[in-house]
Amino acid sequence: MRLADKVAIVTGAGSGMGRAMAELFASEGAKVVVTDIVQERVDDVVQAIQSAGGTASGVLVDVSKEADTDAMINHAVDTYGRLDILVNNAGIMDAMTPITDVSNDLWRRILGVNLDGPFYAMRKAIPIMLEQGGGTILNIASIGGVQGGRAGAAYTTSKHALIGLTRNTGYMYGPQGIRCNAICPGGVETAIGLGGAPHEWGLQRMQTGAGNIGPAGKPEDIAAVALLLVSDEARFVNGAAWVVDGGWTAY
Repeated sequence: MRLADKVAIVTGAGSGMGRAMAELFASEGAKVVVTDIVQERVDDVVQAIQSAGGTASGVLVDVSKEADTDAMINHAVDTYGRLDILVNNAGIMDAMTPITDVSNDLWRRILGVNLDGPFYAMRKAIPIMLEQGGGTILNIASIGGVQGGRAGAAYTTSKHALIGLTRNTGYMYGPQGIRCNAICPGGVETAIGLGGAPHEWGLQRMQTGAGNIGPAGKPEDIAAVALLLVSDEARFVNGAAWVVDGGWTAY
């Protein structure tokens, strides 16, 4: 019960890595706020956690909307009295689109979910954590945030920026008891997909190194690392971006 009496929010928890984290955190004693953009997914995960004996509630959230992220955090505090863990997991892909073909709408949509969402949530959560005397933030970035050939221009930019936001936040608030870290997953079996029909040339460029990709990971592989990072066992880990990709980037 490494998260006993902790209150955790997990965004994008309706499937994949988010669901695996929400269910694992609950099994370790956390009270979990399950958020997703699809109500049926929220309800399903909450029911699964409660059926397993855990504590969970759900909120329908579009993380690109500040009002939604504010409501999500207010729900956690109003329902459980505090907020100890914030996991910014919700994310979308950009169909491997290179910059010359990135429309303004695509750019705003990708950055809205992948960067604005964590920004809104962190800005709202940190004052609460400061008042409590501490807390933990975990951002789910990507190996696309440490390399240039794993996605299109918008997604790659959003994940590089998210890592920068993570490191800055960890540095700024570490002395006040707030840790902020990121996980950079490689290929994981989730429903995120490519974000639409892939851009032919962008996908071709991305696949140049595809022969070096190892077996895809499972959502539970990422959840296990996430559990460590949000637990007190990782109290000396702050401002870090951990690559969890089965060795893909080791080549």
